[in-house]
Amino acid sequence: MATAKKATKADKSYDGFSAEERAAMKEHAKEMKAAKAGADAEAEVLAKIAEMDGSDREMAEKIHAIVKKHAPELTPQTWYGQPAYKKDGKVVCFFQAKAKFKTRYATFGFQEAAQLDEGGMWATSFALTKLGAAEEKRIAELVKQAAG
Repeated sequence: MATAKKATKADKSYDGFSAEERAAMKEHAKEMKAAKAGADAEAEVLAKIAEMDGSDREMAEKIHAIVKKHAPELTPQTWYGQPAYKKDGKVVCFFQAKAKFKTRYATFGFQEAAQLDEGGMWATSFALTKLGAAEEKRIAELVKQAAG
């Protein structure tokens, strides 16, 4: 006769999620609680940017400045522990540091609320290895369009 196995904490973990993904989900839950408590969302974004290293921090700082300048109606708020910008309570765009998930490049992406629709297919995220004048100009154009 088989004996019943007592469930352990390890048994309750979710297979398939990396440690980084589980940490991001925990950060998102924390962000939701902080938002309800009326936390200073922009200060949280700036603190997360300050925690980043090297090129991640440099790109996040530039993107934050671009969004503030070209789409001031977007509200900064962290999203899964990364800088994001919302309109009417919905994430429009976000920056994801390459260190977050140990990838080769950072990502600047857009959510559905951005409505960047262009024909039958359009880009919703961009790999970033550096931000030169051309990349900054393109991001400013996209952010303006998304905020509009």
